[in-house]
Amino acid sequence: MVDRLSTLDASFLYLEGSSTPMHVGSVMLFDPPDEGFDHDRLLELISARIAHVPRYRQRVREVPGGFGNPVWVDDENFDVNYHVRRSALPRPGTDDQLQEFVARIMPRRLDRDRPLWEVYLVEGLADGRFALITKSHQTLVDGIEAVEIGQILLDHEPGGDLDTAALPVWRPGRQPSGLELLTGSLVDAVRRPSQAVDHLRKGVADVQRTGAAVAETVAAVASTVARASARPAPDLPLHATVGRARRYVMVGTDLSDYKKVRTRLVRGRYVEDVTINDVILATIAGAFRTWLLTRGENVTGATSVRALVPVSVVGPDDVDGSQRVMACHVDLPVGEPSASMRLHQIAFAMRQQMEGGRAVGASTLSSLGGFAPPTLHALGARLGNAMSRRTHNVVITNVPGPQSSLYVGEARMAATYPVMPLSRGQALSIGLTSYDGGVYYGLNADRDAMPDADVLGQSIVDSLQELLESHKKST
Repeated sequence: MVDRLSTLDASFLYLEGSSTPMHVGSVMLFDPPDEGFDHDRLLELISARIAHVPRYRQRVREVPGGFGNPVWVDDENFDVNYHVRRSALPRPGTDDQLQEFVARIMPRRLDRDRPLWEVYLVEGLADGRFALITKSHQTLVDGIEAVEIGQILLDHEPGGDLDTAALPVWRPGRQPSGLELLTGSLVDAVRRPSQAVDHLRKGVADVQRTGAAVAETVAAVASTVARASARPAPDLPLHATVGRARRYVMVGTDLSDYKKVRTRLVRGRYVEDVTINDVILATIAGAFRTWLLTRGENVTGATSVRALVPVSVVGPDDVDGSQRVMACHVDLPVGEPSASMRLHQIAFAMRQQMEGGRAVGASTLSSLGGFAPPTLHALGARLGNAMSRRTHNVVITNVPGPQSSLYVGEARMAATYPVMPLSRGQALSIGLTSYDGGVYYGLNADRDAMPDADVLGQSIVDSLQELLESHKKST
């Protein structure tokens, strides 16, 4: 029996354009281990780990005539060397050079004729550091059958388990014929007639309409999104025609600073109503305010940036701890000149959004098996891409990570920055992960629409400092 892509998974293939690839990624920086780390060691590690995740040796195959969603099949010519690549920066490589390298490789679409993932080992960074850059297609990362490739590489202890001798020898399964694929699709259509209409639309090349149907379904499920969508998103320079070139900016901050703002700026019984996520959103709001002013935009008291914030929640009936991703629309009050007032307004707006569900705490998320943030970022990106871009200006995914060190082989991960895809018409996406005492932002932007993405990055640092100064004034 073939493993068929769901309609939502297939939509990420159908709607992928030459300038809007639908993959997520991460940039992980590592301190040099005493015994070193090289390409051969990475190949050995990945080969052992993907043995437990069969999807990473499968590719997508279309059904003849397009009558039915594509299926997953084993890649008969699978070659791990094709997917694990080696690069280097001129020594000593700087973070700016690494950001430029990420901006060049991330917009390149993954090869549809092979498993939909890649990993780059980037050597030559200053102080002997190296980086791992991952790319995983959103069709591949569903959080159930497969996780983002970065998640399976990391361990909580140095060394990792590399007992390759105990692994079974992998042999690809038999490839179904075109007739078998077509017959299987017809049988599925009879069993699930509700999908037949979507299949037919795809068959007549009406792909955009199918994708719109998926987006409408997601919007109907999320009632909070439906209410927020009643008003179109503000008209801001964050909307633009997206080209093929990117700018990527990494911003590292200290988690302790956000905790200081929360505990000192917010007092009394209201402290429990303000979360670290609220402080982060207030920091981003202040950064957008500065960025818009440096551009000479007309910023008034009513100016706002509408953010789509995917949040992991547990509903009142989810006694088994099962999780889902909820879409929250929050208007970031960039027109408000007071940093502390921006924080209170955002906290109030998020509480209203979260009524009827309970946000999953950082301890719950960070205790998920392995390194969960890359996969949870991917699930957030899936939700953002399914929503209409007219409902929001920017997607912001914030996933708490473990507050202890993680390792690839013997090398300790020093920092990790998400890379979120751009949707059509949106010039910027923001992903951030907290890890081992730090909060790490990854800003992925259209190169032409946002040549000043670095200004926004510096504005994040300045906005956090403004919040810290606000709490000092209040004491």
